[in-house]
This record gives sequence, structure tokens and C-alpha cells, in this order.
Amino acid sequence: MLAEQRREKILELIRENGSARVKDLSILFGVSEPTIRQDLDKVENAGEIARDHGGAFLKNIQLAVSSLSLEHRENMDLKQRIGNKAAEFVRSGSTIIMDSGTTVTELAKVLKGKKDLRIITNSLNIALIIGAEPGMEVHMTGGEFKAPTLSLTGEKAAAYFSNTHTQQLFLATAGVSLSSGLTYPGFSDIPVKKAMIESAEEVFLLADSTKINKTAFAALHALDRIDYLITDNRISSEDIQSFTSFGIKVIIA
Repeated sequence: MLAEQRREKILELIRENGSARVKDLSILFGVSEPTIRQDLDKVENAGEIARDHGGAFLKNIQLAVSSLSLEHRENMDLKQRIGNKAAEFVRSGSTIIMDSGTTVTELAKVLKGKKDLRIITNSLNIALIIGAEPGMEVHMTGGEFKAPTLSLTGEKAAAYFSNTHTQQLFLATAGVSLSSGLTYPGFSDIPVKKAMIESAEEVFLLADSTKINKTAFAALHALDRIDYLITDNRISSEDIQSFTSFGIKVIIA
């Protein structure tokens, strides 16, 4: 991996987790700690992170958490359309899993009016959006709190789904491609996503077109478990054909 690519992945990881330590990054990327320190100095100069002893952290993270604001706010018009379209597939009386992230949050905002729903989520903000709605029964996983995504992650979050059966999963991703499958910035989410997928009869992947053919650092693969891809009309006809040929139904919002 080239230095610039490594720095991009480091920034993605900090955006996802809120912070990172030099020692952990050194092991993760297989380079020396001095090299990682140089990388962090370069990334800090871009203005989005700040260095501290032994690592770096995302600026303004405390403000974001206190205001329940998610970090990834780009392409919100596309995400709102995808959330609205996904709501059409939520069946009253069912048990569903809602992943964390901005696109699934847009789905949560338009679920008002649905009746007799049992919702399992690892997302704090989604639980707060729909938890007080009449007819909504909300369950949250345990796990480690991840500030930028307001979510719970890690093995404890994954263990929640070990004896769980649901009708539908609405899943987020950082990138999706036929070659790499589903990918995410860090490894802590991988067991959670895998456990969610294994618990659901139907899997809906909510991903705007900017995430198609994008590859993040940690690979889940599992593309063969995706039943539907809900995306926007900026997806190319070639990509629609590729996903369709793979057995995934593409739904345009």
C-alpha cells in the first residue's frame, strides 16, 4: 500500500472510530510506529484530526455526540431518498434489524405510522428517534460505544444476535463491489454485520451510488447474502447489470 493510500485509510478509520493509537495502527498496516507518526502528522495538517500522546482523535467529536449528530453527512439528499424507498418494504407486524449510519437513520425517520414493529438496533440515535413511537418495540444490543457513528460494536454487540431470528435487515456499508463484497473502515464492525446478516431472512443493503465500487479497509465479503440493493439513480447501467447477474435485486430510489 502506498503512503497516500495508507493515510487515506487511517483517516477513514479515525472518522469511523473517533480515535486511533499509533501502536494499533502500526500493527494494522504492518509499518513502523515512526512511519505511522509521520502519517498522522500529514493527516493532521488537513485539519480534521488532532494529535495526542500515542495517537490521534477526531476533532469536534464531543460536540457531535452531545448533539447526537452523525459525522458522515455527505450526499444526504441521496440518503433521504434511499431511506424513503426502504420504508416501503418494512412490513407492519415484523421484527427487523436496523444497522447504524446516516442512510439507515433516514429510514428510521420515516417509519412513523408503521404499526406493531419490533426493531433491533445497535444505533443509539435510531433508538431515540423511534423508541417513543406508539407501536414500536425497540431493543438495543450491548457492546462498545463508537462515538462517530453513535453505535455499539464489537463481539458483545455481535453476540446479541446469536439466538435471534428476524424478517428483515436494513444494512449499511462503507463500500460495496463484486470483487471485494462489503467493506468497512475498521474490523470491530465485521462480527456485528456478519451476525446481523445471519439472523435475517431478507437483507436490504442501503448504499448510495458513491459507495458502489468503493473499497474500505476491512472486508466482510458476504455479498451472496444480500437480497436487495437500494441505491440512487446515479448508479451506472453496467453496475445494475453486474449486481443483477449476481442475484441481487437493485431498487432505485
